[in-house]
Amino acid sequence: MYVCICHAVPDTEIRSCIARGARSVEEVGDACGAGTGCGSCHDHIDVILATANAPADLATLPATA
Repeated sequence: MYVCICHAVPDTEIRSCIARGARSVEEVGDACGAGTGCGSCHDHIDVILATANAPADLATLPATA
């Protein structure tokens, strides 16, 4: 599923950036461009970041904003 429409960045690429060390929307943007256009995907990226960095029981929740 595309999270960032401006730069055609899917959720899998955002998760990959997070796995490589991105810890903020800005760091994800630096890594893959997501969130550097109109900004409407920032909330979605925040949810993916929170899910990736949350305790294991929260990681099972759907990653939608």
